[in-house]
Amino acid sequence: MAKTTGAAPKLAKALAIVLGTGDAGTGHPDKRGPGTEQIPVRLRAWDGSEAGPADAPLIEFTSRRALRRILWSAGQLGLSRAYVAGEISAHGDIFAVFAALSSAGKFAEPGPFTPLTPRELWTLLKTGVRLGALGPNPAPPPEEAKVEKHGRRHSRKRDAAAISHHYDVGNDFYRLVLGPSLVYSCAVWSDEGTGLEGAQEAKLDLICRKLGLKPGQRVLDVGCGWGSFALHAAERYGANVVGVTLSTEQADLARKRVAEAGLTERVDIRVQDYRDVNDGPFDAISSMGMSEHVGREQLPRYVSQLHGLLRPGGRLLNHSISWNAGPTEDDPDSFIPRYVFPDGEMLSLGTVVTGLEDGGFEVLDVEALRRHYALTLRAWVRNLEDQWDEAVRLTSEGRARIWRLYMAASALGFENGLTGVNQVLVQKSGGEEPQLRLRNWAG
Repeated sequence: MAKTTGAAPKLAKALAIVLGTGDAGTGHPDKRGPGTEQIPVRLRAWDGSEAGPADAPLIEFTSRRALRRILWSAGQLGLSRAYVAGEISAHGDIFAVFAALSSAGKFAEPGPFTPLTPRELWTLLKTGVRLGALGPNPAPPPEEAKVEKHGRRHSRKRDAAAISHHYDVGNDFYRLVLGPSLVYSCAVWSDEGTGLEGAQEAKLDLICRKLGLKPGQRVLDVGCGWGSFALHAAERYGANVVGVTLSTEQADLARKRVAEAGLTERVDIRVQDYRDVNDGPFDAISSMGMSEHVGREQLPRYVSQLHGLLRPGGRLLNHSISWNAGPTEDDPDSFIPRYVFPDGEMLSLGTVVTGLEDGGFEVLDVEALRRHYALTLRAWVRNLEDQWDEAVRLTSEGRARIWRLYMAASALGFENGLTGVNQVLVQKSGGEEPQLRLRNWAG
């Protein structure tokens, strides 16, 4: 039986303050003590004691160092560092754990984390003293991004560093998580029983049909990843594809896959910034999961560059995640920019569409795939958890923890509508008029 006295009740009070569900020391009417019923999880401390609702998902603080990190960085950053370092563990259903945490207090509010008040900080400090958690600020886990050392935001050098941080973590690790398709964007599911591979193939084919690809056409794939779309467009539609990425590891594997498919005459994979592509025109352009790396300030340049690379009448499909929770500011000290997508920015669908129209494109179609991405992410989490030991061997335990947290939390974000993902199909003026059709994209 779990101990009900010890560090856990005091630790629960500290966690309640950080989450924004506590009272910063004014007491709680529940006779079981302040803080114990104010947290949405069952909490186990390093001494084996427990506190919080008995039927709630369980998280464990395995070391006082976790609380010390929170004292130095009270909020999402401190909790994230402790989780990545293995000083906090989530037990059981990872989705249930993060659903409970994300629905509580400050974590339920969109936008940057609300700083603690002086009174909350003082109460947190006193709790740290009582639990013997005071000490120097622990070094961040080695998996934390350091791209800010590479110059101004969205410069070529800094963008390359940001892309390398996320994508150059091992092709075998990504194959384990993504499956054989090696497609790292939202799949399209006919129903929940559709397998991941079939859903990804359906997505690639849908984009080819929306772009109206025909044999011999020249196609640019911006942010080509491991070459899956380029291979599909060349093999199934006879297109000649140029794929560009800033990840050297992606490019190496993509070229190997192209060679194995016997498509080197039709597919050219480059390590190149999209801003440096100068060998247009192209008949069509695909951009899947790439514009999130562009940033709000660079959006006009992104649109202008792709518009200039298209022939008159050519189509662009922009497939990107959107922020659906209203105006927000970037929080550089939150989990995603620190550990997952440095310098990444989610824009609203309206911002993206306006940017494309301002850049001279005509919008042909907008399709929302939010529910599809939730299913995709849950499939990726299953792949990771089913092969956890191998994932740790291929990278590090910290990296595997990062991907588990980010994918599970992202799935919940798509399920509750905080985030969305949309395919926006646009056309450059001139050339043939778009065909009249209902949205079946046949032929």
